[in-house]
Amino acid sequence: MDSTDGVIDLIHLADRPGTSGHSVSVRILGRSQPGILTGHDFLECEIVVKAESVDGNFPVTLLPEDLEDWEDTLATLESGRSAEWLTSGRTPSMTFKPDERGTLRVTVHDGPSSAVTVTVPLFAPPAKWATEQRDLLGLARRTYPREVVETSPGAYEWRRTEIV
Repeated sequence: MDSTDGVIDLIHLADRPGTSGHSVSVRILGRSQPGILTGHDFLECEIVVKAESVDGNFPVTLLPEDLEDWEDTLATLESGRSAEWLTSGRTPSMTFKPDERGTLRVTVHDGPSSAVTVTVPLFAPPAKWATEQRDLLGLARRTYPREVVETSPGAYEWRRTEIV
């Protein structure tokens, strides 16, 4: 979901309209350290969980590798299997469990900070939810392209762009 304040969704999962109104999103707020070589490609984000009695935000900094891992996680989910994302222990983690009735249970566990765990059932997400998530991932990559390259362990430089 695009927003006028520059915030975009990397993930937006919600119940089908007319159901409980539950949702789980990962919103990209901006670059962590814009213009600083070693932190430029890190993204400041928040995991947003909404349900009847829960309205929670969990801050998270995503690395470029986390976006690649999300793409792999989507592939696993598309095959109908459960998947985990952000399992490094440095951020809140997310678990996605589809079931045979079409419900997708999303669990956010904030182990590194508050130790809070929230599970939200999303009832019958739209049939094309995985395609929508891939579109959001593409938007995130276009909005925040990788601009730093690691030339050797611990050595970084700005990615060169060719003028055509």
